[in-house]
Amino acid sequence: MTITSTALSLNVADVDASAAWAQRHLGFTVAMAADGFCSLEHPEAGVNLIYLRTGLASFKPASVAGPADGVLVVFTVDDIDRDYARLQDDGVEVVTPIETEPWGERYFQMADPNGVVYQLVQWVAPTDPQYAG
Repeated sequence: MTITSTALSLNVADVDASAAWAQRHLGFTVAMAADGFCSLEHPEAGVNLIYLRTGLASFKPASVAGPADGVLVVFTVDDIDRDYARLQDDGVEVVTPIETEPWGERYFQMADPNGVVYQLVQWVAPTDPQYAG
């Protein structure tokens, strides 16, 4: 198998709201869009974000056509503190304030207008010796 690209498809009630949020706050741009559909790309993310309006008749399989519940979209960044400050200044809804796990995962989580949770993470030196390599 040769994988040529990667996309994450998220079902949301308001496609335009999530797409605008990802463009404004995460730097994505529109690759394609139609009624109830938007595909966003980012030159550094390695993945396209696709938003599909819940309830689209064309969505298959119907068993997963509901909202994107329980999904965590994670991006690794190079300066978590800068991004945290910028996004707070932008008024982004932070659902988990910035913290550092003992194994070296420094992160915070935020939600878009449809409640999709995004996590930005930066890997730092572990604070607990059991995780030091």
